[in-house]
Amino acid sequence: MTTRILIAGIGNIFLGDDGFGPEVVRHVPQRLAGPDVAVTDYGIRGMHLAYDLLDGYDALVLVDALPDRGGPGTLHVIEADHESLSGTARLDAHAMDPAAVFAGVYALGSTPPRTVVIGCEVESVEDGIGLSAPVAAAVPEAVRAVEDVVARLLTSAAVEG
Repeated sequence: MTTRILIAGIGNIFLGDDGFGPEVVRHVPQRLAGPDVAVTDYGIRGMHLAYDLLDGYDALVLVDALPDRGGPGTLHVIEADHESLSGTARLDAHAMDPAAVFAGVYALGSTPPRTVVIGCEVESVEDGIGLSAPVAAAVPEAVRAVEDVVARLLTSAAVEG
């Protein structure tokens, strides 16, 4: 059985550290992409991501900026809970947070795939292009986390299949 994985970088590159997701996917090695693994910078196109999730992906690796909890540049790898996220979200074609994307998928008559979020706490989301120093320093670690998560998803699919 083939497992299809979508690696999606999300965020607004014009709002400082919010551009973390697009920056990370820009550094994901090309060797990782292939017929079963797609790597895409969605920027702020949440509905585009929701529609693409209808194409039968088994897993989503979502790379995004996270609110600062006192540790700018701190990386988190979290398995998303679609139930709790979608319960508070509504369909909004212009929203880009994960809950809005999942609400879009549900509104389109489907369910989101297993989702792992790789997020980095921000330092600043003020107007401006470029990541702050602590968030930029987390990009290589985030790329390694993407590679590790994809390997783990492919391995678990092979064991289950």
